[in-house]
Amino acid sequence: MISYQPLYHTLINKNMKLDQLRKDGIISSITIAKFKKNESITLTTVDKICQYLKCNIEDIVEIRLE
Repeated sequence: MISYQPLYHTLINKNMKLDQLRKDGIISSITIAKFKKNESITLTTVDKICQYLKCNIEDIVEIRLE
């Protein structure tokens, strides 16, 4: 299962909110909805977020084994 819990922790550590990424044109409101539902997003989007936040992929997403 995909989890974006690491993204939320990264944003907290950087004193940011998810909506800031949308306001800065990094992600769309559709992507925010996908995060909330733990749905898949493209690696291109993950790369944009990593570049913007200056972090690694594991700081954004994790795969949880059920």
